[in-house]
Amino acid sequence: MANLYITEQGAVIHKTGDRLIVRKDDQVILDVPCCKIDAVLIFGNVQFTTQAVHELFQHGIEMALLTRTGRLLGQITSISTKNIELRMEQFKKYWDDTFRLNIAKIIVSGKISNDLNLMRTFSYNHPEVDFAAETAALHACLGEIPKAEGLSNLMGIEGGAAKTYFGGFGKMILGEFTFDGRRKHPAPDPVNALLSFGYTMVFNEIASLLDGLGFDPYLGYFHSAEYGRASLASDLIEEFRASVDRFTLYLINNRMFKKEDFYKNPKGEGVYLLREALKRYLSEYERNITMEFVHPDTGENTNLRKCFRLQAEKLAAVIKERSTYATFALEV
Repeated sequence: MANLYITEQGAVIHKTGDRLIVRKDDQVILDVPCCKIDAVLIFGNVQFTTQAVHELFQHGIEMALLTRTGRLLGQITSISTKNIELRMEQFKKYWDDTFRLNIAKIIVSGKISNDLNLMRTFSYNHPEVDFAAETAALHACLGEIPKAEGLSNLMGIEGGAAKTYFGGFGKMILGEFTFDGRRKHPAPDPVNALLSFGYTMVFNEIASLLDGLGFDPYLGYFHSAEYGRASLASDLIEEFRASVDRFTLYLINNRMFKKEDFYKNPKGEGVYLLREALKRYLSEYERNITMEFVHPDTGENTNLRKCFRLQAEKLAAVIKERSTYATFALEV
């Protein structure tokens, strides 16, 4: 099972039997059985027939509509039984200040620990790079988390840790690209563009997964409720950000992308991947997200996409008071 990414502008998605067919100019450019598809992501000007959507619904396959630059516009999903009991408990826990603060502390601790693990892994292969100041500051942030008396205080700790971490992240970039710090909305350079796109892809997967499991993705615990934001997905992605960062470093440091693969928005600010570069990125993203590794807790073979679900299921158990939450740990 894998995600299907449709980026060919002007293409049309049809169905024949239980197979999904993508055509452009009367030529078939893709023919794949639905049983091999986990989700369909459509970028930009791509059309689809109602028959194709019906077939996707029958197989429980969700369709996501995105702009050409990867911003999620909406999702089309089949009617399924929603876990109302989970949602009731989720909302109940939102009003429990102690629960919110405790789960938020675990999330922030997990994120910072993964940041440290990424720098530690990089330093093994590049002992000449000095991360002493960054690691000391991040360890200090970890020490401050148990003392945080409220979410605003915890947000301040997380924000300071992120600024320190991205200072160290810049030291891990090799080759022609430069990185002067994390910038977004829109990304002003190729490195920030790759980071933002990677975060967006994972965020979309997590938000869709949470909805499918019966959560309300818009009610989080670390991130407060805010109109239009899937705050629970914002919570859960924190522990996977270092995985996106590592993937971004892999693409950059292995010279898989060049400056010529990006373009500046002619109608405003922002840097984005060109169409052919976007196709390469999505291919590498799918390879990375489905690459197997041994889970440190279970000892079983897994991949990042499976870990998204595992962490969501852990969170559901915590909300139902069946266990204690533990974040995903980036392997060293």
